Amino acid sequence: MYPLLKTFRSLFKVNLWGLMFACAVLAVAVVLGAAGMITWVTNYFVHIKMGWLDMIFNGMIASITGIAGWFMMPALIVLIAGMFQEKAIYRVETVYYPDFVSNEEPKFWPDAWHDIKFTLWALFLNILIIPLNFFGIGFILSIILNSYIIGREFFESAAGYHLGKKKAKELSQQNKKVILGGGLVITLMALIPLLNLFTPIVAIVWMVHVFHNLYKR
Repeated sequence: MYPLLKTFRSLFKVNLWGLMFACAVLAVAVVLGAAGMITWVTNYFVHIKMGWLDMIFNGMIASITGIAGWFMMPALIVLIAGMFQEKAIYRVETVYYPDFVSNEEPKFWPDAWHDIKFTLWALFLNILIIPLNFFGIGFILSIILNSYIIGREFFESAAGYHLGKKKAKELSQQNKKVILGGGLVITLMALIPLLNLFTPIVAIVWMVHVFHNLYKR
């Protein structure tokens, strides 16, 4: 039910390395863009006349941004994955589930608005949790939250590709433990430097296999 080995074998068998490289480049661009924007906003609105104090302040902001960005990475992977979702599903199913392969050509970012809304909502929830890190419970709550919302989102995307959103949600509700477990693996991967650059594609492949395993039942 947790297709870890099958997922990683799929990366080689299906030859997803091109998509993974594109995904990694995009992930780096998103992180650098977000960090640059925060730095620019800080420099624009905050002016400290003493040079050394300004340097210390900017260093603190950079550190806080880096830590916050690390915690936010799980919330961003859905946005990044959405752009490559149909291509990845199509390639995996062509090799492993040929009877399910769609007759339509895979589209680029087919559900962009939904992915943007989900990402903003996920970021908002993660930001609410950040202050709880001072009480020692923020990290655990962040893992639980992201495991649930990310696991559900990736599964419903994979299932919805064939069943539609309504039936995908019903199947998701019937298999909460499996999806939460998958979401936990995806969330932990998203927190590991370098590996997190490729996590969006791995997450798609993982949930495609989970969907087909559940659908056979």
